[in-house]
Amino acid sequence: MLRFTRIRWRALVLGLLSLVCVVLFAACGGSAPTADSGSPSTADAAPLKVALDPTFPPFQSQTGAGQFEGFDIDLMNAVAEAGGFTMNMEGLPFDGIIPALQAGTIDATISTMTITKERAEVVDFSRPYFKAGLAIAVQDGNTDITGFDSLSGKKISAQIGTTGEAEARKSGASEVRTFDSTPIALQELSNGNVDATISDAPAILYAIKSGGVRGVKVVGELLTEEFYGIATPKGSPNLAKINAGLQTIIANGKYKEIYQKWFDGEPPVLPEAAPI
Repeated sequence: MLRFTRIRWRALVLGLLSLVCVVLFAACGGSAPTADSGSPSTADAAPLKVALDPTFPPFQSQTGAGQFEGFDIDLMNAVAEAGGFTMNMEGLPFDGIIPALQAGTIDATISTMTITKERAEVVDFSRPYFKAGLAIAVQDGNTDITGFDSLSGKKISAQIGTTGEAEARKSGASEVRTFDSTPIALQELSNGNVDATISDAPAILYAIKSGGVRGVKVVGELLTEEFYGIATPKGSPNLAKINAGLQTIIANGKYKEIYQKWFDGEPPVLPEAAPI
């Protein structure tokens, strides 16, 4: 028969108590509710990476302190708030934005990107957020160029990768010079290095009105009717959130408020889809 000393007896009691505690803890743990494993909340979701080209006032530009400002910036902030998501903005050259979307290094772009059939084959677009069109700018003293048909044999400047460049190449121009931004293309015109510039009418008119370019005027009718869209990679789940936010601010008057901050007059009625 085994003889238990006081020390052995104490060790046995402590061991039994430890075993009881383990069993009770496991039982309690098994019956406790588990954390929700569903979709993360807005606060937990990673911010979307949204690219823009900060060389296109009044839509996008950058202050001396490095802050982005403009119609597109105000609009995208409102869309994000209404759509229930967060985002971070980063600047990219316009002609590098679609490749970045295709590579998946950015989640979206708001960069006055015209919705075209060709672009819609490689990226997805939101419903239109702005109605615009291409215009021709010439020097104030120019009476030779009155419209698109007058551009044959002329030197034309445009921003690289834009519909303005595409239209210039259809004109029969003797030379099309492309630049990283519309303000630089307009400065080439102001300096007399080209005969005309083709770009989005709001950007040209803003440059003239703000004094960013001097000695320049717009001639003829708008060459096109265009609609800007927010672009995402093909099949992106973020597009639904962007469209929901955009629809909300159009309906509740926030879009009108932002539009009238940057442009004169009433905003035009926007279609739910661009006619491409």
